[in-house]
Formats: sequence, C-alpha cells, structure tokens
Amino acid sequence: MILYRPTGLKELVLVRDSGWQKWPPRLPDQPIFYPVTTQLYAEKIARDWNSVLPAPDDLGFVTRFEISKELAARYPVQQAGGRDHEELWVPAEELEAFNNGILGKIELVGAFQGKEVLPLKSAKLLVQAA
Repeated sequence: MILYRPTGLKELVLVRDSGWQKWPPRLPDQPIFYPVTTQLYAEKIARDWNSVLPAPDDLGFVTRFEISKELAARYPVQQAGGRDHEELWVPAEELEAFNNGILGKIELVGAFQGKEVLPLKSAKLLVQAA
C-alpha cells in the first residue's frame, strides 16, 4: 500500500536523520500517526495547514512511502470529514512497529511555501541544510 504524509520541516528533518526510514515518535499531544491514502489529500494538508504558519515555519512537505498489505490490514482506512479524505490511524504506541513495516525509503514528493508550490529540488536543498 502506498501512503502519503503531509509534514512540516521539523518532523521531516527527523525523518531525514533516520536515513529516510522511519517516522519520529509522536509528541504527548499526538495520540495517533495518520498517513493519508492519496497524494492530493496530502498536498491539500501541506498547502492549507503546514505552509500557512508564520516564517520560517511556512513550509509544508509531502512524503510518500510503502507498507505491506499485511501491515495495512491492521489499520482500516478511516474517512476524515470527506469522501476523498482517507487516512490510516496508527496509535502512537504502535508507531515503532509500523515503522518496522515500511518497505524501502520515505520519499519527498512535494513541497509548499506560503501556499505556493516549491520546486522539489529547492525543497530537498532546504531539508538537507536544516
């Protein structure tokens, strides 16, 4: 199953520091990890939520990764407010096991700054420099 994750720069730096292999533990106020099922939905969140924060936090990123069918079966798809808004809800305490089921690397596939599309090459340089 291919999944997408909208994220900000701070979380993406932690993913980078893991060798692009895992998501960081959730913060105390984040009881679930919620990757989404489509790139369009991830872009909407990254553009409309992450990139509208005041600078320098006005960046929203979209990542893509794959998990096995067996792992995906443990987390039924949830609708979050709309037919096209589908997510998996992974309890924070299960994130380490979920990370162990990621196939390959987490990839950066999109970026926004202040609601504008940021070229992927520029986004990758920003993440490398952070």
